[in-house]
Amino acid sequence: MPNVIIVGAQWGDEGKGKIVDYLSEKADVIARYQGGHNAGHTVVINDEKFIFHLIPSGILREGKICLIGNGVVIDPAALIEEINGLKERGVEVRGKLLLSKNAHLIMPYHRAIDMESERFRGTKMIGTTGRGIGPAYVHKIARMGIRVIDMVQPPVFMEKLKTNLYDINFLLENLYKVPRFDAGGIYREYMSYAEKLSEYIADTDIILNRMISENKNILFEGAQGTLLDIDHGTYPYVTSSNAIAGGACTGLGVGPTKISKVLGVAKAYTTRVGSGPFPTEINDPLGDMLREKGGEYGATTGRPRRCGWLDMVVLKHSARINGFTEIAVTKLDVLDGLDVIKICTSYKYKGRIYEEFPKEIDVIEGCDSLYEEMEGWSASTTGIRDFNKLPETAKAYIKKIEEILGVEVQLISTGQRRDELIQLKDIF
Repeated sequence: MPNVIIVGAQWGDEGKGKIVDYLSEKADVIARYQGGHNAGHTVVINDEKFIFHLIPSGILREGKICLIGNGVVIDPAALIEEINGLKERGVEVRGKLLLSKNAHLIMPYHRAIDMESERFRGTKMIGTTGRGIGPAYVHKIARMGIRVIDMVQPPVFMEKLKTNLYDINFLLENLYKVPRFDAGGIYREYMSYAEKLSEYIADTDIILNRMISENKNILFEGAQGTLLDIDHGTYPYVTSSNAIAGGACTGLGVGPTKISKVLGVAKAYTTRVGSGPFPTEINDPLGDMLREKGGEYGATTGRPRRCGWLDMVVLKHSARINGFTEIAVTKLDVLDGLDVIKICTSYKYKGRIYEEFPKEIDVIEGCDSLYEEMEGWSASTTGIRDFNKLPETAKAYIKKIEEILGVEVQLISTGQRRDELIQLKDIF
């Protein structure tokens, strides 16, 4: 049975939550492999909106197992809040959600370091959410991390905490000039979290591989997007983990030979949140219109997203890095009513044409985008579920994306609701 990775093809916020929710109807397991509660996936069911930060959106469907893998960093308070919020809305979580023992914890001092280090950058701020994600990954790589399994072993937790605070409190007091942390207070706080989360903690890698051997349908869900990947994004304006398809293997403990398909999710235009280069950004009323019509505000922070034309240089990079076998295009309806739609096909910098995404950040920041113009459509595409009922120029737009990428579009989202979607081929 297919094991499908769903990955963002742009700078995140592509609408992966809706695609995961839709495909999870036929999936047995939905597994999140990286990131933290800085991500936000939105699903709309019967005009009721659900926003997910850590828990895979497949939790809304009956009979599904949702895993949070070792590649995710966990703020226990945020996870408990999300669990309680679902319970209050009648969504059953017990028996459906599993949390990896090896996932690393976000600690209070990670949030403090995140906020203060960002402040120190001044005009070079990355645009972090300030939720401690980056510092948690730093400590993971520095072998200073505290894992979920440590939280249910009080002596181990306390020993690691005291060791960490010796260095961290010195940094906070002497460099950032902010108050130190008390080990006892953090210990009591996290022991209360351990009590509430203990029933969900499991050997998720063992469970997931067993389900794969039993031929279950598996969806691997990433957060953020390819251009925010720590290795292949617009560094340093990136997240702190591997958001690309390869991150699913390391973030869940699954071998690459087990992966069947990689579905890239891309908006019909482009957005990004926070600082960093954005070659196709539209800094005029049209960009404002796309933001308002598309509801382009961060599901996690509420920050307005920067909006621009579809960037095929970015998408070709994503297709290559991830090995897309198919594409989902979201928010096609937001382009309704435009007379002309532009597609960026290359960049120009100091007289040189770039058809492939450059590694040099100064080139990405300073380049001019070269566009191909296409005729828009005046008819509404909102809620259309049959490809043949799309306006001819909208069909041509989809075909142009396929032509440039060499990858077929299999899903097209035409609205916020769960059922406002065109499926050209069954992924499973």
